[in-house]
Amino acid sequence: MTLVPLPAFADNYIWMLQDGSNAIVVDPGDAQPVFDALTRDKLQLAAILVTHHHHDHTGGVAALHAATGAPAFGPARERIPEPFTPLSHGDSAEVLGKRFAVIDVPGHTAGHIAYFLPAGEGQAPLLFCGDTLFSGGCGRLFEGTPAQMLASLDALAALPGDTRVCCAHEYTLANLRFAHAVEPGNADLTHYTARCESLRAQGQPTLPSQLATERRINPFLRSREATVLRAVREHAELSANAAEADVFAALRQWKNDFR
Repeated sequence: MTLVPLPAFADNYIWMLQDGSNAIVVDPGDAQPVFDALTRDKLQLAAILVTHHHHDHTGGVAALHAATGAPAFGPARERIPEPFTPLSHGDSAEVLGKRFAVIDVPGHTAGHIAYFLPAGEGQAPLLFCGDTLFSGGCGRLFEGTPAQMLASLDALAALPGDTRVCCAHEYTLANLRFAHAVEPGNADLTHYTARCESLRAQGQPTLPSQLATERRINPFLRSREATVLRAVREHAELSANAAEADVFAALRQWKNDFR
């Protein structure tokens, strides 16, 4: 299947998977980009996957369902436009012969989920992670705790390294500026930043990223690494025996305040 990022609002991506006749969309905060793509490519909408309840991810769900009849799937612990099939960790959404495994990833919101599509037919795995994991960063903690977000990111980081990471926002360059403040000597980060700057200069998305790359450059997946630990402890004046969740919380607060 072909993966297409549909730009929406200032920096959202609505992800579309299409097989030439049918399409699946993820987090359609705005229905119009989806309608435009369906019309342009003569596609039938087969399903809507939702990761969490924020309006910039759900605002187009009702209109798309009303116009196409496509079923919606979403987190069981959050309010998603009805009707939808509620999903929790261990469940799956089966659409167009594909089985999307559901992973609970609370932190950004209390009931946030991610969808993982294993490798198949010569294609690398896919991860639709909403606002939990960004390239070079992670989501703000609006409803969850640092410990929850750390556990959620651990779960995503354990997926295969060739997984394509389909984040919901084009936040990459801003995240990488912060990552350089945390790990200025990270050569992988320097190389990746140059690549992403080149893509944005050409008007291209930096996404999807690759999970193996994120493990090397994303400070929020690296909060236990010695270089990141040292930087966070110095910045936040943490003790040497600070708990992992406290280190992560300090890292996230550093990013919140970073300019």
